[in-house]
Amino acid sequence: MDLDALAAARADDWQRLDALTRQRRLDGRETDELIERYQSAASDLSTVKTTAGSTALGERLSILLARARLRFTGVPENPLRQFTRFWLVSLPAALYRVRWITLAVAVATVVVAGLFASWVLSDPRVIANLGSEAELRQLADEGFVAYYSEHPAASFAGSVWANNAWIAAQCIAFGIVGVWVPWVLLQNAQNLGVTAGIMLHFDEADTFFLYIAPHGLLELTCVFVAAAAGLRIFWAWIAPGPRGRGAALAAEARALFTIAIGLVFWLFVSGLIEGFVTPQPWPWAVKIGIGALALAAFLFTMLVLGRRAAQAGETGDLAEFDSGERRIVAG
Repeated sequence: MDLDALAAARADDWQRLDALTRQRRLDGRETDELIERYQSAASDLSTVKTTAGSTALGERLSILLARARLRFTGVPENPLRQFTRFWLVSLPAALYRVRWITLAVAVATVVVAGLFASWVLSDPRVIANLGSEAELRQLADEGFVAYYSEHPAASFAGSVWANNAWIAAQCIAFGIVGVWVPWVLLQNAQNLGVTAGIMLHFDEADTFFLYIAPHGLLELTCVFVAAAAGLRIFWAWIAPGPRGRGAALAAEARALFTIAIGLVFWLFVSGLIEGFVTPQPWPWAVKIGIGALALAAFLFTMLVLGRRAAQAGETGDLAEFDSGERRIVAG
């Protein structure tokens, strides 16, 4: 084989591969091109080694392919840096993507819960079907408050965390079916509205809102975000846009898996507040203030850090993680 002729014929392709390798960011088309040119150059290297053995051209191709391979395999990154990047970049970016759907879900839930509460208050037959007068009064006067303190704080917080995390996971995992998220939201709105209606019927509105507020501000927001994530997956299946349906679903699923991981932590925080703060005999301004600070931290992550990450081109897609300063951004 004439190595000089091969080098002359393939020089432009190898230069393009080198340029793609050195490029800081790649879009989906450029990523595909990088893979194709890498495979072609690897075939060229195999031909050179098979026909000519060890040569300067072969060594040059080996170095070029090694640099290109790093775009796929990368080098180990500092775990602390990965951890920091997840919480300050990837998770905020993923949360920011669902901000408007989250708002719509929140508004819809509040409206539906309000309708259920109004129904309970306006029709005596509804109250009668929910239980006897004595049972409902016991719930309003004692049971609602006792629920937050009848179990040890640690076990109660763990139980609440597991239950809420399971609800959030279902919303994200089964969101693609379309009906699951609305069903979960309807159930939650119904439970919230009926309970509120009972409490208001027995003039315990202040008790209801005071005991819900400390942990509910963050807890309900997390549920709304999980529901929004599930709906976004469903919409990616219905309207994938210019991408294929499979590619759209894969990209959304990777980004929303980031949300699922993040919500585990934030629901843990709300569980701690519900178990250790809500039942305490502290001033309500203190307890609600703690809940408001937790919600403010979540919203800062979602809206401030998320907007900053989105402006930098981040999507929250876990596939965007790569080693060092360079990453392949698929799609």
